[in-house]
Amino acid sequence: MTLVHKARLFAIAAHSAVGQVRKYTGEPYYVHPAEVAHIVAQAGGTEEQIAAAWLHDVVEDTEVTVEFIRQMFGPEVAELVGWLTDVSQKEDGNREFRKAMDRAHTAQATLPAKMIKLADLWSNTRSIVEYDAKFARVYLAEKRLLLDEALFDADPTLLAQVYQILEEGEAALQLSK
Repeated sequence: MTLVHKARLFAIAAHSAVGQVRKYTGEPYYVHPAEVAHIVAQAGGTEEQIAAAWLHDVVEDTEVTVEFIRQMFGPEVAELVGWLTDVSQKEDGNREFRKAMDRAHTAQATLPAKMIKLADLWSNTRSIVEYDAKFARVYLAEKRLLLDEALFDADPTLLAQVYQILEEGEAALQLSK
């Protein structure tokens, strides 16, 4: 079994075990990591990056730890998942402060992790703009800060595509930059 296939099966099982579904569509949650993994693969990501794309939300959304990811998938995949996992907790303060903590963490991430983060933004942005215009206004502003402050040095082609998606979302919501 390949690393990517193993990660796919694990992510599907982990998200399904907690009954997680997509917020706006009710689809099985694994639809999102599948899309992120596909974007990473299309962008030329390594096997480890594609595996981490499948696993990128498992630590935040289930009881699985980064250490368990390390045992199951090796240190490189675990490191990537660690960089993709938010460090803030609700008790750390208001949303603006927590997002600033998470941006600072992402800014320190490796370039391979940043590629996956861009793919995650691509997937989430389209969904949020389509289904939740009110929250999208907050989300798009936060993600523009993330791109400008933390992901500016990531894969330039993918970065340009994600900026385009943000701009399309802002236009659809008639937001000014």
